[in-house]
Amino acid sequence: MGILEVQNVNKRFGGLQALNNVNLSVREGSVHAIIGPNGAGKSTLLNCFVGRLMPDTGSVMFNGQSLLGLKPHQINQAGVSRVFQTPEIFADLSLWENVMIASFARRDGAYRLNAFGRVKADGEIRDHAERNLSDVGLASKRNMIASALSRGDKRRLELAMCLAQDPKLLLLDEPTAGMSRADTNNTIDLLKRIGESRGITKVVIEHDMHVVFSLADRITVMAQGTPIVEDAPENIKGNPKVQEAYLGGAHA
Repeated sequence: MGILEVQNVNKRFGGLQALNNVNLSVREGSVHAIIGPNGAGKSTLLNCFVGRLMPDTGSVMFNGQSLLGLKPHQINQAGVSRVFQTPEIFADLSLWENVMIASFARRDGAYRLNAFGRVKADGEIRDHAERNLSDVGLASKRNMIASALSRGDKRRLELAMCLAQDPKLLLLDEPTAGMSRADTNNTIDLLKRIGESRGITKVVIEHDMHVVFSLADRITVMAQGTPIVEDAPENIKGNPKVQEAYLGGAHA
């Protein structure tokens, strides 16, 4: 049994069947990529993992615990963090403050307005935030305002915020979208390094096949809300079902 087990998940929006009988098993410590054309249901599926959407039917189990019906912060505290397509950061705060908020939220369940007043007396939380900024290469920029960062560094900051929550499972929704090739390669290296040092299981949604084949141990291909192939990366490239999905499958 995997650390994440998805069985018979369905989700409909009016007349659109966004997810159709989705089954997925993610092995602990692996990098599992989910790919497919626009409109295949990939982000909808991730939203079912983090409490933003409730499936119509089916089950989502993480570490033997059902995630269905839990609030997003409860899922987060259970050990699941998500990196979004567009970096979700506090643009008007410093990098250090961003990661501190994530550190307090991990411990307390929700950020409280008086949290920073306790920072000086809470060295463990402060040191934890510093370590995560260092791990993503942003320690030297800790006092910068987040809005001044490049796209690649904003993504690194969001990743530091996720790491501050000590996740067992990290969900990455197009983590290199909008990046230059240099930033993309730096992000690949960073995710590999984090995987080696922390052993975090990762589920990656990505359109850039260079990223997918650089990171993934296993790949699931979706089309029209349904997984059509799951296999090792070396067997995916020439698979006729995959070629058909991308050439004649669903579109946004």
